[in-house]
Amino acid sequence: MFTKLKYTFIGRPLKSLTEGEGGLLGKTQALAMLSSDALSSIAYGPEQVVLVLASLSPLAIWWSLPIGIFVLLLLASLTISYRQIIHAYPQGGGAYMVTRENLSPELGLIAGGSLLVDYMLTVAVSVAAGADAITAALPALHPYNLHISIFLVCLLMLLNLRGLRESASSLMIPVYLFIFSTVFLLLFGIFQLLTGSLSYHATSAIGQTVPSLSIVLILRAFTSGSASLTGVEAISNAVPFFKTPKEKNAAQTLTIMSLILGFLFAGITFLNYWMGITPQHGETILSQMAKGILGNSALGQIVYYLFQFSTALILAVAANTGFSAFPMLAYNMAKNKYMPHLFMEKGDRLGYSNGILTLAFGAMILLLIFNGNTERLIPLYTIGVFVPFALSQTGMIRHWKKEKGSHFLKSAFANILGAIICYAIVLILLLFRLGDIWPFFPIILVLTFLFLSIHSHYQKVAKQLRLYEGIQKKTYDGNVVLVLVGNVTRVSVGAINYAQSIGDEVLAMHISTKETEEKDQEILQEFADYFPNITLKNINTSYRDIITPTVRYVRKISQEAKKKNYTVTVLVPQFIPNKPWQNILHNQMSLKLKYALRWHEDVVIASYSYHLKE
Repeated sequence: MFTKLKYTFIGRPLKSLTEGEGGLLGKTQALAMLSSDALSSIAYGPEQVVLVLASLSPLAIWWSLPIGIFVLLLLASLTISYRQIIHAYPQGGGAYMVTRENLSPELGLIAGGSLLVDYMLTVAVSVAAGADAITAALPALHPYNLHISIFLVCLLMLLNLRGLRESASSLMIPVYLFIFSTVFLLLFGIFQLLTGSLSYHATSAIGQTVPSLSIVLILRAFTSGSASLTGVEAISNAVPFFKTPKEKNAAQTLTIMSLILGFLFAGITFLNYWMGITPQHGETILSQMAKGILGNSALGQIVYYLFQFSTALILAVAANTGFSAFPMLAYNMAKNKYMPHLFMEKGDRLGYSNGILTLAFGAMILLLIFNGNTERLIPLYTIGVFVPFALSQTGMIRHWKKEKGSHFLKSAFANILGAIICYAIVLILLLFRLGDIWPFFPIILVLTFLFLSIHSHYQKVAKQLRLYEGIQKKTYDGNVVLVLVGNVTRVSVGAINYAQSIGDEVLAMHISTKETEEKDQEILQEFADYFPNITLKNINTSYRDIITPTVRYVRKISQEAKKKNYTVTVLVPQFIPNKPWQNILHNQMSLKLKYALRWHEDVVIASYSYHLKE
């Protein structure tokens, strides 16, 4: 039944041979799958700049233009840097791999841990924003914001579990609808401006003095606008998902995404200034801009609602960037033995299913903790992405220093500029938003400790399992087989017969409790009738627990066997129902016993399975 449900929602398993070009992404699909987070951020990034400036005075809004130029400079620097990272580290991993290889493994873990948390925040923030957009259009659904958010996470999880191509194909419509509708809006606005149809209503002239304006406010506005660049690194994390030539396709996709993002950010920032739009409660700046450009005609209203619909859609699906990048980053960290190896395993549909499930679970936990309201997480979201940005830029400077020697400055110029800006943003956040971002630091410390502990465990395991010269083969003089007997049935008869075929000495054991005292006497007599030559040890216990006395007796048998240089095999009989669902109708005592016994050294745990026919 579970298998049928799995096939219905996720699809039938794909052969590993189909993993080649058939399971990978072209540039058109990759742009839809990996850029939704970055592109959707222009729906709120430019607005955040205006909100900060307008909190002082509408006269300060003209400062959004120079701030926007610096944001675009940072975007250009990051794009050049991550193109370099794609070619230098085509195995994926992005900031984590660059930092680990060029700075230190510990700093790499900070970069990797920051991005892992940031991708969870990406999912939580994006679906919450999408739910807000949906309930704004349908106010009756407002009490169900949290439910809609969790539903969106589950939907995206299922899409990604179905496979890369199906996920990308499903996202192409909302992503490209948003791109085309926003580009049309901006081009139409610029056309109106050039033809004189869009009047100049700026709140102040460029260069006008603004009373009480401080450098602190400008820096806060800049860090808020830089939130538009979250998601830029996702493509560098997911290079292995591209069709060959992987590096070339990934680099071109990154460039296309950055050009679109830059045009949208610049266009929105400039037209917002030109039209003199100020923040209004209950309506976004982007919505006000669309109304002003499209007008009140019937056609204008249709296009406006289409634009709003596309904005809501991309906000809802922006979370998919996290679903694409998180599993690949987790894979690279697991490959370096800093995360559990289960993150390296591919599912039936050739995706890293454990990474997808972990991300979805983490995002839903965040949504539940904050009741679908993630405003307090947005500063964490920003610090979580700019710390890896800064570390990756520094790592690339070191990379070019090693590659080019004293002539590294030309290649590293974009990285140096990007590093300066990213460290400045981190410093600004530390100075002026510490109260909002402090949880980031204990979270990263805990994650780093966890990563190091996992790595230490894998090193210890490898050391203990590694073969070495002179290793001695251990020989045994015999085998004691202990059969656990609950009732005398066909299962126990078959188990005893099998035990006699593999053991030099066969023993049986039964646990008697006060509640089953009368029945236990019948069992002992029945066993003696069937197996007169097999010793059955009956252990009485005053409690209902049969596991503890079983473990205690196995330990005793093991100690006696060691003296004779015998091995001990504990045979656990069990019957297998004809239908898988019937398992829930029976207790799982055999599983509990095997789990309890597995921790005892020098004891072999074996199962004897009797299969029912009806």
